[in-house]
Amino acid sequence: MTALARAELTLLVRSKGTLFAAAFVPLVLPFSVRGAAENMDLEGTGLSIGTILLPASIGFSLLFAVYMALTGIFVTRREELVLKRLRVGELRDVEILGGAALPSVCIALVQTLVLVTGCMVLLDVGLPEAPHLAVLGLLLGIVLCAALGAVTAAFSRSSESAQVTVMPLVLVSMIGSGITVPLEIFPDGLARVGELLPLTGAITLVRGGWTGALSGGETLTALATAVAWTALAVFAVRRWFRWEPRH
Repeated sequence: MTALARAELTLLVRSKGTLFAAAFVPLVLPFSVRGAAENMDLEGTGLSIGTILLPASIGFSLLFAVYMALTGIFVTRREELVLKRLRVGELRDVEILGGAALPSVCIALVQTLVLVTGCMVLLDVGLPEAPHLAVLGLLLGIVLCAALGAVTAAFSRSSESAQVTVMPLVLVSMIGSGITVPLEIFPDGLARVGELLPLTGAITLVRGGWTGALSGGETLTALATAVAWTALAVFAVRRWFRWEPRH
């Protein structure tokens, strides 16, 4: 897996478009959210600009550095017959997918460290009230987005079409999972719908880790949502992931 991850990192560096989207876009997007956050009515929500932008930053990293990047990587390696050749060897399926995903996961972790440090310094966010929830939300989000990337790759015919097939989940997650707009300021009906989206559980845990405002029931709900979507995504990968080019 280490050798495979090293080879994948080399290919990622050579792919300038994928590298830019994965490494730099998540670092820029939070600046666009700050203007909107400053105009939100946060009275009674217990939130601040910092506790909006920090989870948003991590959400962008999950979507762009992990989900979108891995969807394109899995599709490209499949169409180039790389996955088929690797599967003939000694590596198990989970090791092949895990090795290919490792560079993107590392990029997301480094981004998270940079973004969290930046938010703490520039926005006076402070240390998390419940750090275990923030870490749990981040790890669940990474695993979920990696699995969703593999699922989306299964339904993408080419690397070009992968740029389109990822957009529904990206747009829905950015709007409805509390990334750009916290669910706390949504109407109750829309908030309940948003709570059921794939990334909502992870983002809720990350935000709750910093604010310390999650009750026991809310924590269990967010955790159950994230775990359920992760289990569903893993099942879908085992059931529908394609190791050979689509015809």
